Amino acid sequence: MLGIKEKIKNLTQPVDLRKGKEWKALLLFSLPIIFSYLLQQVYTISDAAICGQTLSSDEVAGVNDVSPLIFIFLQFAFGCTAGFAVVTSSRVGEGDEAGVRKSFAAQIILSAVITVILTVVSILCLKPLLRWINVTEANIKVFTAAYNYCFVIFLGIVAQMFYNFICSILRSVGDSVTPLVFLFISTVLNVVLDLLFIMVFRWGVIGAAAATVTAQGLSTVACFIYTFIKYKNLRLKKSDFKTGLNELKRHVAQGVPLGLQFSVLAIGIIVMQGELVKFDLTPEGLMAAGNPAQNGYGAACKLGNLLMSPMNALGAGVVSFAAQNYGAGEYKRIRRGILQATALALIMYVIFAGIGLLLTLNGAYQYIFLSADKVTPKSIAFGNRYLYVALSFYFLLGLLFVWRSGTQGIEKPVFILLTGVVELAARILICIFLPAAFNGGPVNSEASVGAYIALCSADPIAWLTGVAVLAYPFIKYVCLMKYKNKPSPKSDLPEQQ
Repeated sequence: MLGIKEKIKNLTQPVDLRKGKEWKALLLFSLPIIFSYLLQQVYTISDAAICGQTLSSDEVAGVNDVSPLIFIFLQFAFGCTAGFAVVTSSRVGEGDEAGVRKSFAAQIILSAVITVILTVVSILCLKPLLRWINVTEANIKVFTAAYNYCFVIFLGIVAQMFYNFICSILRSVGDSVTPLVFLFISTVLNVVLDLLFIMVFRWGVIGAAAATVTAQGLSTVACFIYTFIKYKNLRLKKSDFKTGLNELKRHVAQGVPLGLQFSVLAIGIIVMQGELVKFDLTPEGLMAAGNPAQNGYGAACKLGNLLMSPMNALGAGVVSFAAQNYGAGEYKRIRRGILQATALALIMYVIFAGIGLLLTLNGAYQYIFLSADKVTPKSIAFGNRYLYVALSFYFLLGLLFVWRSGTQGIEKPVFILLTGVVELAARILICIFLPAAFNGGPVNSEASVGAYIALCSADPIAWLTGVAVLAYPFIKYVCLMKYKNKPSPKSDLPEQQ
């Protein structure tokens, strides 16, 4: 029994990313994050599956339609906390325990401020945003479901913000296992509450949203308590909150560009969602029966998000790896680690894109997210066509996740924001002009297959433009560096060759 306890204890010990073989350290640290991200998708899928099996087609379409709206706010929160943690990881690399606590305290202050702003703005802008993606009162059932689901989720932004925050803190000190444990607890609790709120209390989409917020809130509180119990060096003192303006500025400089990058990305997805809805609108402006485009595309996107999770999680591991080694001045190790992570991402692409293509057979994945009566030849056609296009170019996503995370970890946030801007421009231009050009006129439910494929190409083209931007810092700051022996951790990277 003692041996088992020791093994469990060792499993939950932080990983020192400054030591050992780079790819092994990255993989050991990233595996729990990969499982966490996959579990996060299960978390999302449980809502989609239960809603898809129990709610009406209009209600399911409403929940599917608002995914990008929720994404724009929650991903800003996620990006900010991930960016803030770069400072923490760098100080871990420096061995500055007092600095780690000050970073922790600064993030609590900034996270609280951002939570208030996001909650107020999201609720005030909800109706205009729904109209922006062509979800209007003209189809009152879809609109009501979308509005109610979003409203509850936005009220619970505080739970999402602080959950991401505490997970980022733990990962910055090398602990990627604890977030996985609490996410597992939260996922189980979410499924139980989904069944209770939707099938017993009959709260519909409000129940699905309330289950998500409640489960995440309880998990967040428990994770904070556990963190303060386990990590004595993270127990904050009153003096830690006396952070100067420079301390807050450094965190804002790292967090806000990444948050904006994710939000800017979401705006492009919203534009894409708005154009997608047109494929369910008849020439008279009425919604087509069964909403096949929205339901088929929505199911395909959920599968796509699940399949990209391992590469995305590897990127999260690269952030901590690069930041810790940046703080320690181990620049050669950063180069080797990012190059090896790039190779790992490409291996993941082959595996998970292959799995995705297999799941398109007979639209198998749609039966996970939709009840059998909602799965039609049209919904399968819409979903599969998107997956054929997207999965073919998932290797670009692997490069995007790893190179973006490496750039963030060495504190070059301007490239992160620029990446988001060019991705946004690419998505908007493709979505607005290319489908209509292929269709030879306005898009509606009678649009050509070519018009829909043109819309689906917006994602790969956006990924390509993002990779093109990140190629510059990747080559300059990773591949072509002239390294000196242990420069000061607070200095910039050495000059390029």
